[in-house]
Amino acid sequence: MTATLRRLLRVGAVAAVAALVLTACTGLPTNGDVNVGLELGESPDDTDFLPLASGPAPGADPQEIVEGFMEASITPADNWEIARRFLTPEMQRDWRPGTGVSIDASAIERSVTSNVGEDDEEAQEAGVDVVLAQVASVDAAGAYSSSPGSSNLSFALERMNGEWRISQAPDGIVIDQTRFDTVFEGYPLQYFDSTWSRLVPDLRWFPRRASIATTVTQALIGGEPSAWLDPAVQSAFPADVQLAQDAVPINANQVAEVALTRPASSLDSATLARMRTQLQATLQASGVHVSQVRFTVDGRGLDAGIVSVLDPPADTGPLVLTEGAFGSIVGDEVVPIPAVSEEIAGIEQPIAAIDVAADDSRAAVQLSDRHVYLVSDGRVDELDVRDGLVAPSLDPYGYTWSVPSGAPSALTAWSAEVAEQRIADAWPDASSVEAIRVSADGARIAAVVTVGAQRWAVVSAVVRDEDGTPTAIGEMTQLRRIDAAVEGLVWIGDYRIGVLVDPESPDLITQMVGGVGFAEASPAGATALAGARSASGVRVLDVDGALFTHAGSAWREIATGVAVLATRAGQ
Repeated sequence: MTATLRRLLRVGAVAAVAALVLTACTGLPTNGDVNVGLELGESPDDTDFLPLASGPAPGADPQEIVEGFMEASITPADNWEIARRFLTPEMQRDWRPGTGVSIDASAIERSVTSNVGEDDEEAQEAGVDVVLAQVASVDAAGAYSSSPGSSNLSFALERMNGEWRISQAPDGIVIDQTRFDTVFEGYPLQYFDSTWSRLVPDLRWFPRRASIATTVTQALIGGEPSAWLDPAVQSAFPADVQLAQDAVPINANQVAEVALTRPASSLDSATLARMRTQLQATLQASGVHVSQVRFTVDGRGLDAGIVSVLDPPADTGPLVLTEGAFGSIVGDEVVPIPAVSEEIAGIEQPIAAIDVAADDSRAAVQLSDRHVYLVSDGRVDELDVRDGLVAPSLDPYGYTWSVPSGAPSALTAWSAEVAEQRIADAWPDASSVEAIRVSADGARIAAVVTVGAQRWAVVSAVVRDEDGTPTAIGEMTQLRRIDAAVEGLVWIGDYRIGVLVDPESPDLITQMVGGVGFAEASPAGATALAGARSASGVRVLDVDGALFTHAGSAWREIATGVAVLATRAGQ
């Protein structure tokens, strides 16, 4: 029996015991002691319900010990207490699991080799090498990045009282991708944009635990935005203000009590209000049940208000162009949009794409010759007549973004007054671009570009001046390799993008910005895509003019006779 098989049998035995326990617990108990319930401010989603790893088995050889150690990464409770059982006492003190996560394709595909055989009873020291098929990683701050390739890990072991234990191990943990999002969860830290008017999510991954309020508060106050996003955002928390204690209790009124260091007591009211707004939004976006945040210094409360921020656009009905009509589908009717519908319906040349502003005040329209126009208040203004333009994208500041597919560095934003603003540093390594999409907050731009011979979905920060004028985009961050032609790119909610690929056998790829992704089959002949505030609201148009939306895990036809499926800015 191989070491891997023995390890799998041990894991299977634990699962079997867990299944028996769950079976025995079905039904509502009617007698016995009263048990302690959830802590104040928690919900059932906050509690630990994670796979339970096994500790080291008696007589396990070096290879089995290392395999068991890596397997114990699925149980982060008590700072990975089970994993530490595989280590020598000294290594238990020195090992730092929080420095990062290596995510590999599969635990079964790991190559594990030892320089000591399982029957060698004389050896007192051993070495084990592990080769991972790594697919991604998470750094010490919880930031996720795609990093495919081979990764090598080396372990040293020694016998202690006749049992092998690890005396040298790399910091961090290893987990396979099938169980990563069972053990870890993404939490969207919130940062302000450059104008202090909108909040921008920055997704971080931490082990699921009941103390997540403390975890995300520490990450926000003591950390920094992700490097790629940093040029577009700012934090209200000054560098010299930190948590005064490593706990964020939530009281009976679901108020998060946040103790800060003494420099916070000298801050002005505007800064304190922004701090409270930023942290309160982070906790709520992370699923923590809080009604408000209360700051204290040395036990005394700080008078911190709340600042107003602009919300993302609401999720409206599908926007469509039919024969002679443009507007939102409501029931069986197409309801016009006063500022733009009449002008769009009156355009004689075939229309290829329409993007409507969040407030319905204007629309960017691309005709079949790929030229881009701005429609607003009874006007149709020519914006961009360069050859080979991709579909345009409106941002929340009224700018219309466009770029020729063969010239990514020629990215341009046009103001509502039809003034041209060239964007610096646009995808310098890309040879072509197939699609662009500015997020609802205006701080991020997603794109599908070709770098070398590979097509990638990428994201970059949008750099703006104090008036909101875009001036440059930041470093390109690769999210996912795309292996087929792209039919559509949209935003789904605050930190996911959707990519529609390959019209012959179409797939819809849903990819987190700073996280995992997945693909699902789309309706046959899908040729256009519109985003939404949630995945269930995504719409797909096929080549015959039939419009579909999600119905659970399937697709449901909701309209026919659609010539163009329009998008909403930021979606």
